[in-house]
Amino acid sequence: MNIQVLPEHKLSSVAPLKQCNVEKKEVELILVKDQNGVQYTSSSIIPTPGHLAGPPGSEDDRETWGKKIDFLLSVIGFAVDLANVWRFPYLCYKNGGGAFLIPYILFLVIAGMPLFYMELALGQYNREGAATVWKICPVFKGVGYTVILIALYVGFYYNVIIAWSLYYLFSSMTTELPWLKCGNSWNSQNCTDPKSINGSLLGNGTSYAKYKITPAAEYYERGVLHLHESRGIQDLGLPRWELTLCLVVVVFILYFSLWKGVKSSGKVVYITATMPYVVLFVLLIRGITLPGSMDGIRAYLHIDFKRLNNLEVWIDAATQIFYSLGAGFGVLIAFASYNKFDNNCYRDALLTSTVNCVTSFFSGFAIFSVLGYMAYKHGVKIEDVATEGAGLVFIIYPEAISTLPGSTFWAIVFFIMLLTLGIDSSMGGMEAVITGLTDDFKILKRNRKLFTFATAFGTFLVALLCITNGGIYVLTLLDKYAAGTSILFGVLIEAIGVSWFYGVDRFSEDIERMMGFKPGLYWRLCWKFVSPAFLLFVVIASTLTSSGLKYDDYVFPNWSNVVGWGVAMSSMLFVPFYAIYKFCSVQGTFKERIAYCITPEHEHHLVAEGNIRQFTV
Repeated sequence: MNIQVLPEHKLSSVAPLKQCNVEKKEVELILVKDQNGVQYTSSSIIPTPGHLAGPPGSEDDRETWGKKIDFLLSVIGFAVDLANVWRFPYLCYKNGGGAFLIPYILFLVIAGMPLFYMELALGQYNREGAATVWKICPVFKGVGYTVILIALYVGFYYNVIIAWSLYYLFSSMTTELPWLKCGNSWNSQNCTDPKSINGSLLGNGTSYAKYKITPAAEYYERGVLHLHESRGIQDLGLPRWELTLCLVVVVFILYFSLWKGVKSSGKVVYITATMPYVVLFVLLIRGITLPGSMDGIRAYLHIDFKRLNNLEVWIDAATQIFYSLGAGFGVLIAFASYNKFDNNCYRDALLTSTVNCVTSFFSGFAIFSVLGYMAYKHGVKIEDVATEGAGLVFIIYPEAISTLPGSTFWAIVFFIMLLTLGIDSSMGGMEAVITGLTDDFKILKRNRKLFTFATAFGTFLVALLCITNGGIYVLTLLDKYAAGTSILFGVLIEAIGVSWFYGVDRFSEDIERMMGFKPGLYWRLCWKFVSPAFLLFVVIASTLTSSGLKYDDYVFPNWSNVVGWGVAMSSMLFVPFYAIYKFCSVQGTFKERIAYCITPEHEHHLVAEGNIRQFTV
């Protein structure tokens, strides 16, 4: 009787017998025959292709996505966020147009996709959140806490931007948009009718996008933010009640989307992940019918290869591809942990990362067709109206919409798009926090609904600082420091932990157990050498090019930069502190302690037996 014997390291992946009642009986019969005269042979259960075994210690009853499309839409919804609309098109235009796509696609292929694939495979195989997934190399568990804390920090201010979108949406439900004309209670005496602003009035060196006394600009800064009532970050004032109500609505949407886990959030993304594509297409069709739109699109696509000689272009491409895909926030790990064990996450990684980048490029046509119209209307160059960030989506674009026939409809459609772009990205960040901590602390898992409410309510309380008169200063500080250098550092350590300490070979074997094939040489080389080198380059570049905090002409006081670095360090310090704690908490000689720290938890018995796995390059 020829019964296959698996190597020792494969035996650990065998599913518990309680899941395979039929196979259990077959093995018992074989052993009885063996003991009655047949030559004894060691036997093991070989999982059938349809029921691939999970990793050692994985949860047998873990919740899974209702349908595969739920997972795909959730990942796409998280990755495709506001930055795809308000940052990429401007970066592409500023950095050589079509030429910018060369470094962008290069970094996507050699670093973005490999990191995306790595996180999906890591979460799916281990079926754990961002912290407990490090049972594969316990000394790196601090990285899990780092990314969970960063995801929480981002929620503090990202929800505020969604609340602004909701406020604009409500404000749009009127026959005449409030940012169309001067003469409102929030307008200053200097407010200038946009029709009277042209190239000659602006003068040399002043771009229309920086002109702060248009009705749209004053509505944003004076009508919504009430920035004129604050003297700086030291003078915040009380939260604005209108924005507070909008923030409450946003937090309630997030809570009821997440309280039942992926079963509920997987249905919400059917709307939030697909709506932006419908709206972008509609806005593009409307945009290309406007006078001057083709000039805007030509400016967006113009090719200037000389710009590639500038290091700043490559830094912009590297940071954009990293932040755009959303690796390192623990979200991809959390989402993938609810997949079926044999799901093809390789195909998912290629599909979703490609969709995200194509969306960025496509959104540029909808944006620059309208910017071309704005430039035509005011008789200025495209560069005078081109901008990024909140200035684009809350000032320039709304102003352009307000001049169109049926402006109320177009405004409502546009802000619904912003709302849906933000909601599912915020859902992803909060899910990373909830999954990461509930997997680590079982008492939270038993009370998921209560913990979800506590997380949502906690983000609401801190976000109140960002909706005060000077709240934009707090938001700017958090945006720069909460997920800047710290998230880059976290993903760098994560890539080193998986590729060098756990090992690319072991990681490849894990993927083979899930999908039946090993990753190719290209992926293994990227994980081990290219991705860590890419991340190190981005960390160094972002640190060297970092400057002090500024918001338009307002320069933050020095102490605010110190506070910002304190926020950044509060998450990064989990890495060394937890490593020290782990080393001190295990017993044995120095060599054994090191071994316990870098050996997967299910192999700790081998360390106890003196069989210490060697660290190899």
